[in-house]
Amino acid sequence: MSVDVLVRGAGVAGLTAAHELAAGGAAVTLVETGDAVGRGASWFAGGMLAPDCEAEMAEESVSRLGREALPWWRDRFPALTSQNGTLVVAPSRDSAELDRFAARTSGHVPLDAEGIAALEPDLAGRFRRALFFPEEGHLDPRAVMEELHRRLLAMGVRIAIGPAAAEEATGRDFQVTVDCTGIARAPHDAALRGVRGEMLYLRTGDVGLSRSIRLLHPRIPVYVVPRGDGRFMVGATMIESLADGPITARSTMELLNAAYALHPAFGEAEIVETGVGVRPAYPDNLPRAVWAGDEIVINGLYRHGFLLSPALARQAARMVFERSDLKETADESDRERQIS
Repeated sequence: MSVDVLVRGAGVAGLTAAHELAAGGAAVTLVETGDAVGRGASWFAGGMLAPDCEAEMAEESVSRLGREALPWWRDRFPALTSQNGTLVVAPSRDSAELDRFAARTSGHVPLDAEGIAALEPDLAGRFRRALFFPEEGHLDPRAVMEELHRRLLAMGVRIAIGPAAAEEATGRDFQVTVDCTGIARAPHDAALRGVRGEMLYLRTGDVGLSRSIRLLHPRIPVYVVPRGDGRFMVGATMIESLADGPITARSTMELLNAAYALHPAFGEAEIVETGVGVRPAYPDNLPRAVWAGDEIVINGLYRHGFLLSPALARQAARMVFERSDLKETADESDRERQIS
């Protein structure tokens, strides 16, 4: 017998959960009270599938489960998923940051200036050393979420968008509810906090990059992700705040300065968009897929939405289809409990 499941929230967590549940045979209804699919924090994500790089700041469990992400996205959306590695660079004055990054991570290959030029010709002569993580990749979050939306409809998932449609769709009983509402759940979960991330899109025909670039800095490391057609997403900030107002002047200047340090041609680029997303995080910065009363909650993905959502979606699907064993994944004191 099919399980009748309601999934609340149509960001990357809700979309991937709905996909895994529908693929497993559940009858899924996905509701989003906003005006479109994927317009929350997921809309402003970098889309980097970089589990090895994330080990520099995150716990080992994030990298371990993050390694599921690239094959999950690539197998389902091969045309939208790039697997050509991550390049980590630093200005000469910050070379110690590169050494620190190397010591805290694995899976990288050291490169000299010649090796950098071979990978990214437009960065030739810009940096003396780099780290190359060949097993990583990236995707365009917006394109992927739009395709996921279409795929879910083709799989028979009922999708209701907007407050009225969501209320109508939920006006019946479901066997299981999966809450993927992100920071909107904060009033009902005192442990959740907001981490504000700011980004901008630049457009220039004078720089060509084929992979994500991380530019290290002692205070704010910045990433630049190519989006095609001369467009680049530049992001970095992690500000402890629930404020979702426009990007600040300070953050704009820092992101632009970093882009300029990567390549001076970015100084002449057009700023085509700025954006802010408030990402949900728990005190340990690890996500959870757990039972909360009669519903499953997937939340706390912090800055790892596209990296960890496939693993969390698979865990939630197991919880739905094997409901007798997974009321809790581990003891509250176990830091692996959330993403085991």
